[in-house]
Amino acid sequence: MIPPEQSSAFVANMEQVLDVYKKPYNAEFPVVCMDESPKQLIEDGKPSIAMKPGQQARVDYEYIRHGVVNIFMANEPLKGKRFVEVTECKTKKDWAMFVRKIADNWYPKVKKITLVMDNYNTHAASAFYETFEPAEAKRLWDRFEFVYTPKHGSWLNMAEIELHVLNGQCLNRHISTMKKIKEEAEAWQINRNNKNSKINWQFTNKEARVKLKKLYPSVYD
Repeated sequence: MIPPEQSSAFVANMEQVLDVYKKPYNAEFPVVCMDESPKQLIEDGKPSIAMKPGQQARVDYEYIRHGVVNIFMANEPLKGKRFVEVTECKTKKDWAMFVRKIADNWYPKVKKITLVMDNYNTHAASAFYETFEPAEAKRLWDRFEFVYTPKHGSWLNMAEIELHVLNGQCLNRHISTMKKIKEEAEAWQINRNNKNSKINWQFTNKEARVKLKKLYPSVYD
């Protein structure tokens, strides 16, 4: 989605994100994108019938809901690495714990992490202070530079691309337990990281000012 009319707030945030994306790779200052997505836990009401010669696979329309889990995704597009975490909820505490893993488990020695994400109210430094002691909260806050995609601009987040790939390649069916989703996500993460799959982002501010010209406010002398 994009705004239906001119929006200075949208284009300002968009251009900041696009500036970040054109930075060359720097191992000491990685650019990491982060996103999250719900996944329903669904059990088939009746066993599916496998495909066989002359007959397509058959899946009964009845199903049983077992709640929803949350999938956190972090990826470093220029390095070709991504990290997945499956949680029961997506509260501020869940987000803070995931971001601490980004800092301490995956990037413990870098100088600063630029974290690109959407502007959910859970995605804020305040979450650190609601989850950890002040000294730990400040330590984590100092490890990051937050860059927010604009409202209606989730397509600018490369972690959303990775979530689509994850859902399309291994979660595009009924899965009834959180344990199974964790197993599937971990296997996918290992396989895709081993392939060193990168995202070649091409959209720039120059192109945005042409293709999305209607979003830019008119300026008169």
